[in-house]
Order: sequence, then structure tokens, then C-alpha cells
Amino acid sequence: SKLMSEWMLRDAAIAHDIRYTALRYFNVAGADPKGRTGQSTPGATHLIKVACETALGKRPFMQVFGKDYPTPDGTCIRDYIHVSDLAAAHRLALQRLRDCGESLVANCGYSHGYSVLE
Repeated sequence: SKLMSEWMLRDAAIAHDIRYTALRYFNVAGADPKGRTGQSTPGATHLIKVACETALGKRPFMQVFGKDYPTPDGTCIRDYIHVSDLAAAHRLALQRLRDCGESLVANCGYSHGYSVLE
């Protein structure tokens, strides 16, 4: 599991006097604003990609799974992060590791969730 990997990193850092950074991703979405990269897998079922393709008429409909969650609209809530912001988080984490030397475990999200229907 991801948590087990973090524990292994921590233990290795203690045993071998190394530093590390573990970034915890939330729901990554979006593409490079300049259009250089993005989700290009034709059969991908990622929510944001499917919603955009449906809005553009590339898919006939978008099926929403799970409508009985204890949320205002019944769909699950997720904290999405744009891929460009996640790339920046990687850059900043590496810079921090180089500058201050402390190991780091960080959540990468906006601390604000949106439901599937939102």
C-alpha cells in the first residue's frame, strides 16, 4: 500500500541517514494549458476527461456511479488537483529537500472537495 511505502521510506531514511519526500496525490485532472500534454488514452474513464468529452459531443452520455452517498447531491466528493499544480508541487518538494534537508510527507490537493455532479 502507499502508506506501507511511506513507512519503508521512513525506516530506510533512519537506517541509512538519507532524506526523502513522499507526495500524496489526490485526484489529478487536467492538461498542460499550452496543450503539450494531457490525458490522451482513448478508452480512459477518468471523470474529468469523460465529462469534457461528453460536453464536446465526443461521447453520447456520461454515466454517474454511486448516487447514495451522505452528501448534498448523493455523489461522492473528491479533492481534485490540476496536473500543472502537481508538477509544481514536485518541483517545490525537490527544492525544499535540497535547501533545508528535512524529509517531507505532503498532501497534494486544495483541501476543498467537489461532488461528481458539481
